[in-house]
Amino acid sequence: MADKTVWFITGAGRGMGVDIAEAALAAGHRLVATGRNTKAVAGAVGEADDVLVVTLDITSLVSAEAAVRAAIDHFGRIDVLVNNAGNFFAGFFEELTATQIEQQLTTGLVGPMNVTRAVLPVMRKQRSGKVVSISSTAGIVGQEFCSAYAASKFGLEGWMESLRFEIEPFGIQTTIVEPGFFRTQLLTSESTTYADLSIDDYAERTAQTRPAWEAMSGKQTNDPAKLAKALVTVVDQKQPPLRWVAGARQLQPSSRRPTSCSRRSMRTATYRRPRRRRALKQT
Repeated sequence: MADKTVWFITGAGRGMGVDIAEAALAAGHRLVATGRNTKAVAGAVGEADDVLVVTLDITSLVSAEAAVRAAIDHFGRIDVLVNNAGNFFAGFFEELTATQIEQQLTTGLVGPMNVTRAVLPVMRKQRSGKVVSISSTAGIVGQEFCSAYAASKFGLEGWMESLRFEIEPFGIQTTIVEPGFFRTQLLTSESTTYADLSIDDYAERTAQTRPAWEAMSGKQTNDPAKLAKALVTVVDQKQPPLRWVAGARQLQPSSRRPTSCSRRSMRTATYRRPRRRRALKQT
């Protein structure tokens, strides 16, 4: 029991969070499964000696700190944090309200920051740990109808890129996961919110794009259970990759031209960040 790794997973009540939780347990790890609805989380991951279900609203730092305290009280440590919880506000930028954009950024960017802020003191004390954040191909390549979501994921990428340099000296490793097109529950009504506003200039494109997105839910190309199993293998490595591109590179469809990640150079799990530049000498 003492040598089992403790995984702390956000959004473990549905979607890919459940798949990751099940894969971690199957690999012999212990699990802190978190979510706003603990009944849903418990129903999804089951009950076992190696499972602790904890209430967590990632948009609240207070909630994150309470969840981490509960995990430490129960298991004594946290070895792997998986920032998985998320949502999707879909629509053209002008048709998304300021409140909707704020909600997207709060859940997609500030939320993982809150949980990581609560976990890092534990990992620093241990002088070990792994922080894994689920990004997206939308965090690398922008696309219409995804402006708010892409903003949150681009922000997540930049934050994780920078955080790596700050916490590596304490033995804490980071991995950004960039999934392709998987059959998660992101496009279901529980996770996706469409723009509240309606502007005539966008009306035709919105009428074409929204039904296309709705029709795709549950029909995406890749299996999230396979991603979860592979993720556990990747994270269990002594030196996990800084970035892991998982699955297909094709982005969600658009009402206009197709967009794919091939427009930018994308590296696999062997990706290495460029060396930091030396500070310029002042003259």
